[in-house]
Amino acid sequence: MTNSRPAVVLLSGGLDSATCLAIARDEGFTPHAISFRYGQRHQYELDRAIQLAKNLKAASHRIVDIDLSQFGGSALTDASIPVPKTDHLDNIGDDIPVTYVPARNTVFLSLALAMAETIGSRDIFIGVNALDYSGYPDCRPEFVEAFEQMANLATKASVDGAERLRIHTPLIDLTKGQIIATGIQLGVDYGQTLSCYDPGQNGTACGQCDACLLRAKGFAENSLTDPAA
Repeated sequence: MTNSRPAVVLLSGGLDSATCLAIARDEGFTPHAISFRYGQRHQYELDRAIQLAKNLKAASHRIVDIDLSQFGGSALTDASIPVPKTDHLDNIGDDIPVTYVPARNTVFLSLALAMAETIGSRDIFIGVNALDYSGYPDCRPEFVEAFEQMANLATKASVDGAERLRIHTPLIDLTKGQIIATGIQLGVDYGQTLSCYDPGQNGTACGQCDACLLRAKGFAENSLTDPAA
């Protein structure tokens, strides 16, 4: 299925964004992937994003450099802040964790918006989730709705009366298990993805951070073994 309509897809190299890219393609869009080298704790995820963009047939893939580690404030951008580890999801509290990167999705979506306007796209896909997630405020429907409203006030294409820009969040109401089931149906190879916040040598997942535990939960819900290391 194709209608050659371009869409910008935020691609981190993780499970959710890979599924989001596959969904965009399945819905008939021509996906253009964008990833970010933002001063994150490791570069393994970008290696995965490059491979996923190729295997999931993105029409293009840009890696944008922006160093959020200049501000710190997160275990993902400041090596002095340890990534929280536990052996069970029940041990995770309700507070926003230190793995939250201040304003990250606002920054990423702003750059994706600039790319969309440049390539003539009115559609941006982002794999945020408000069910099985770590409680980040910029993954909530209210945030996405507010950003979409802002985007349609801030761009030349919108002011000139072109079609409204839309932020697509196909995973936002899905459990991790439902996300994985969807991706498997669409041919996503999850062995190529990396979700871990603090991987070891060669990108081996730690198995004890929030992202690893949520990922394990999703595969268990599908009675599957995670194909990733």
